[in-house]
Amino acid sequence: MPTFEQARQWYAGADPVHDFDHIQRVYHMAERLARAEGADLEIVRTAALLHDAQGTLPGGEARKDHHLASAEFAGEVLAAEGWPAGRIAAVQHCVRAHRYRDNREKPASIEAQVLFDADKLDVLGAIGVARVVAYAALAGQPTFSQPSPRFLEHGEKEPGEPHSAYHEYLFKLVKIKDRLFTETARYIAVERLAYLRQYFEVLQAELAGER
Repeated sequence: MPTFEQARQWYAGADPVHDFDHIQRVYHMAERLARAEGADLEIVRTAALLHDAQGTLPGGEARKDHHLASAEFAGEVLAAEGWPAGRIAAVQHCVRAHRYRDNREKPASIEAQVLFDADKLDVLGAIGVARVVAYAALAGQPTFSQPSPRFLEHGEKEPGEPHSAYHEYLFKLVKIKDRLFTETARYIAVERLAYLRQYFEVLQAELAGER
């Protein structure tokens, strides 16, 4: 199994939203979920270390297919370690199926579901606030912009409408809990989502001078 020292090198140039700190958080949450849900810990730990290993450079177009590139990279790393083909495939499935915006390969194994859930929980709660604001900043977008009626109703922006951190919260983050697979993750998501919701409520009140 790859070590933390090895994995750290793979994320040396990653953006602040997908850096090694993110990997460590996902790793530890995945361990927690795996133990609660009866998943294979070695598969889960290895997939957590490798799931963003390729395609996470700042501003890179490769980001949209990083899960596919990372799965291919995982195969190379684990083959070099002498892993059996079946277990390599299990890790690769976890990595390919972890991306929220790609439904081509859904998490079919409990290990893939655990990785998916651990990765998604990292966009909720206190760390979720930091990540969604950082993600907007990396994209040159504001923390808050009032969404258009069209966006609020259909999730589609008007021409020139920014995609603020608040837009991302409405477009994706409030829907995360309903996309999770494991009972343990859904339980954790309730409190984390409440914290995220409160943050944006307070932010809007502060921007309006109401508190």
